Amino acid sequence: MPLDLSRTLVVGISSTALFDLEEADKMFRELHEEDPDKAIERYRKYMQEREDEPLGPGTGLPLVRALLQLNEEAPEDGPPITEVVILSQNSPETGVRVLNSVRKRDLDISRSAFTAGESVTDYLDAFSVDLFLTTDEEDARTVIDSGECAAAVLSVPPDRTPIATDGEVRIALDGDAVLFSEESELVYKKKGLDEFRERERELQDKPLPGGPYEDFLKALAQMQDRLPARVEYTPVRIALVTSRDSPAELRVIKTLREWGVYVDLAFFLGGVDKGPVLEAFNPHIFFDDQDIHVESASERVPTGRVLYRSDSKLRELQEENTGSE
Repeated sequence: MPLDLSRTLVVGISSTALFDLEEADKMFRELHEEDPDKAIERYRKYMQEREDEPLGPGTGLPLVRALLQLNEEAPEDGPPITEVVILSQNSPETGVRVLNSVRKRDLDISRSAFTAGESVTDYLDAFSVDLFLTTDEEDARTVIDSGECAAAVLSVPPDRTPIATDGEVRIALDGDAVLFSEESELVYKKKGLDEFRERERELQDKPLPGGPYEDFLKALAQMQDRLPARVEYTPVRIALVTSRDSPAELRVIKTLREWGVYVDLAFFLGGVDKGPVLEAFNPHIFFDDQDIHVESASERVPTGRVLYRSDSKLRELQEENTGSE
């Protein structure tokens, strides 16, 4: 019988998001500039000579480690609560160093794909991926445009002490254009804060349309349901960290209620810098769509940038504003 992952949260992660491969990537670029025809052969030799040198942690490693620990709570006769799949553009041969690093860190990762330079995004559905973490913006854009699953481009790891998990998984998410659609954010960008607040007050009983992370949040909720403790006491801690404030907060709370999702914490910051709140919450990862928030957060906690779809009105507006500067 094939393994049934319909009730398992599956995270796909690139090798460069899981481990620090900056030095290896830099070496490949240098080799390619020197001699494109021999670059792959020389890079293969470079990686083989270092197969037993463990790679340093990438931005996604704290989340992966914390998620995998949840499987200790899974019933022995059932599917895993969560699973991690490595999706790498390395060849199988150069990927040995990645696999050795997985073993040396005692990570319970059994599935992987090495595509030798081809995009890994075509294989997300085959691996039942709910969330794809990468450092490649082009790959993330492809996934976002396809609507296949949630995706984010990870920032470089923050310069701070690694997160202590203490048996918990802590995930923080922005609201508009992440959990929810970009519809309300567009009103704010085009018509201003007062118009935005008034509209949200009038629509407070109408659920917000879902955004690119709606299904991921619901998958997290399903995972919480499989854990033995009541939802309020599970080790999966979810925080909403949004620039919304009163009166726009009620619509958010009622939307989450409509979705049947339990969020442990909600911070309605009204435009205040998100960094200090995130540092206090200490998540394994935070997801946001706006560069200003990603830059502040990434200095303090592992952070992923949620890209706009290619046909997004917000992206169009962003490009217009950039061009006029």
